[in-house]
Amino acid sequence: MTYRKSVFITGASSGIGKSLAFEYAKKKYIIGLTARRDQLLKEIALKCNKLGGEAYAYKLDVTNGENCKKVASEFLKKVNSMDIIIANAGISGDDGIYDSNSKKINNILNTNIIGVTNSLMPFIPTLKKQGDGTLVCLSSVAGFFPIPYRGGYSSSKVAIRMIFDAWRPILNKYNIKMITICPGFIDTPIIKGPAENFPMVPVDKAAIKFFRIIKRGNGTYVYPWYYRIIIFLMLIIPNKLINFILKRMFSRRER
Repeated sequence: MTYRKSVFITGASSGIGKSLAFEYAKKKYIIGLTARRDQLLKEIALKCNKLGGEAYAYKLDVTNGENCKKVASEFLKKVNSMDIIIANAGISGDDGIYDSNSKKINNILNTNIIGVTNSLMPFIPTLKKQGDGTLVCLSSVAGFFPIPYRGGYSSSKVAIRMIFDAWRPILNKYNIKMITICPGFIDTPIIKGPAENFPMVPVDKAAIKFFRIIKRGNGTYVYPWYYRIIIFLMLIIPNKLINFILKRMFSRRER
């Protein structure tokens, strides 16, 4: 029996998750694919199989912890060992700051933070027992910037980055790598509104880069590289100036 490495990807029905699935399929991985859009996910699994992978599709809402445990258990039965788990599922959107209720922002926080821990933690005992493996979370450069009207999204990306920073020294001693990827503007369906005016990296190009980062990395990675310069400048520019710039950029939203 030919040994195949394994990868489990949440939010695989579109965007980065979908493109990563195709990259791993080309390398003949056993691939667990999850998303809420069942039919679309099955179509992606079929293409992964044609590319050389062995794909299994699971309809899943990552905010449901019990279902995450169930799906993880089912996928673990398909593999010889568990190599990579990628917590990619996430949503963006407006905080609904003037809605008189917290429904919108809470949905973002629940999906982007609780969804990550729900997705990864069922696999950690297996990785610890094996003595190796890789956990990946898709954070964002938004986690370094206070984006008006997107406080829920930005703060959720800070949170998962900090969770990985806290877990890394604990899990590294079991040879479990912890990789946080912070993309800038990637051409995916999650990019909407004013962000569409910024320079975009094609999602297929980004997926190739992320595949390489996951293969060799252990730490936090900002992509594309020029966002590192912007992040550095944000640290040294006075807050009053940052607030002035942001106010000017987003003032039209108040009209």
